[in-house]
Amino acid sequence: MGVLWFGGNIYTMEKEGTAVEAVYTEEGVIKAVGTYEKLYHSYSAYIEREENLQGKTMLPGLVDSHLHIIGHGEKLLRLDLSQMKSAEEVVEALNNRTANLSEGEWLIGEGWNENQWQDPSIIHKEVLDSISPHNPMMLSRVCRHAILANTKAMELAGITEETSDPQGGIIVRDEFGETTGYFLDTAQELIKDAMPGVSQDYLEQVIKIATDDLMSKGLVGGHSEDLNYYGGFNKTYGAFKKAIDGENRKFKAHLLVHHEVMADMIEEGLGYLGGTEYVELGAVKIFSDGALGGRTAWLTEEYADEKGNKGVAIHNHEKLEEIVKEARRYELPIAVHAIGDQAVDAITDVIKKHPLTNGARDRIIHGQILNQHSLDMLKELPVVVDIQPSFVSSDFPWVIERIGDERLALSYAWKTMIREGVECAGGSDAPIEEVSPLLGIEAAVTRKSGIDHKVYCAEQCLSVFEAVKLYTLGSAYAINQEEARGKIATGFSADFTVLEEDIFQVNPETIHAITIAKTVIDGDIVYQNNPTLL
Repeated sequence: MGVLWFGGNIYTMEKEGTAVEAVYTEEGVIKAVGTYEKLYHSYSAYIEREENLQGKTMLPGLVDSHLHIIGHGEKLLRLDLSQMKSAEEVVEALNNRTANLSEGEWLIGEGWNENQWQDPSIIHKEVLDSISPHNPMMLSRVCRHAILANTKAMELAGITEETSDPQGGIIVRDEFGETTGYFLDTAQELIKDAMPGVSQDYLEQVIKIATDDLMSKGLVGGHSEDLNYYGGFNKTYGAFKKAIDGENRKFKAHLLVHHEVMADMIEEGLGYLGGTEYVELGAVKIFSDGALGGRTAWLTEEYADEKGNKGVAIHNHEKLEEIVKEARRYELPIAVHAIGDQAVDAITDVIKKHPLTNGARDRIIHGQILNQHSLDMLKELPVVVDIQPSFVSSDFPWVIERIGDERLALSYAWKTMIREGVECAGGSDAPIEEVSPLLGIEAAVTRKSGIDHKVYCAEQCLSVFEAVKLYTLGSAYAINQEEARGKIATGFSADFTVLEEDIFQVNPETIHAITIAKTVIDGDIVYQNNPTLL
């Protein structure tokens, strides 16, 4: 028995403007599309119920191609510093939180961003010590490539003034060579390794909280990277399978596998696209560089606002190639965090040297700063670039100070990549950015800064169709699922995002304000706005 969906604007995303009157779904699959009359008469004996969209707009289910599901859930639970506009606001929030801490309990905050402050100075550990001398403190920067820690946390981590920088990381010191409590990239792990572990039950609850929120934002799935940070592969993968069991909760989680737990996956007899119907395993995740906020993204030329600094390579060339070769040993694709152009150059050179032969696709995550060589390599290789359109709204104008005007032409160059034939998928990198795909779509179309509200690099603006495609066909293509997901077509999964308004007709600057009416996964309504009123 099935469902007949009709009565709204049903966009298939096969071509721009293509729409149908009705869709018939059965057992989680689209069985037919066409006119209401034809489908009603063809399937009348099998139609269990009819879903009248009442003028709303139906799209293929939106999928976030790059986020951190557990991190998003933790952001919903932890002290959120992401909207604070000054160091003073952060300090006040920390002081308020310490009042509720038990002795020895960690104070954990998420999302501080000095680029939103009038005075962008980094908070010193002495300030944190004055707030919380006896409770260890760890505060993640919005990019998650930097943290602040107080002296108590550093003591628990065994960090002294003599501790050296790890490969791919920096323990920031002042002009006297003393630690400041600021840790960049791999140096963060020195603090995080000292934090108490979490239980699988905790992870299950966080995943449930996160996915419930994601579905309320219109997302039917997400490509997430979590498996190396919460007690190892088996615990975290087990938590995902229990939380998203396909009965009590449906959500299409595609989990990238950090290279440090790749062996655990192999030992379990699993591989690319293995797993369950709702929790599948993806490419091997590798970090090639850091982030622009902390000036650790790896550039071919020095930072405009810090002479002599070209960023940080997380791995030297030999190690990077070794990791890729190990993935290729098991015919696994890779998904590589590469923000700076030198990072993109480095990994594309390795991919060219060690290509996949089984049709699976490698992924470049972010690809924010390119040069002509890196763009040419992306065009030549069978790779997908996971872009985060919301980075435009949060990074401009301050990023211009980092990279200079001369690099802007190939920075955040989404339109150029698409025009040149580079396949792209769209995501949020939540909890770094707000998770709503509508915010990402609007940012891709308008390229308006959320800081000064100006438009940056208008020639890189996408059409609404191109932007929606990033979160539908783009996300499906990135994981070799373009023949089963991302379109409203016969044989495809019955995953839909239903909007109260027509996203292709509203003012692009109001896309973020469109209400999610329903989220549908495998034909089941998993989220409904004001269900008693519909």
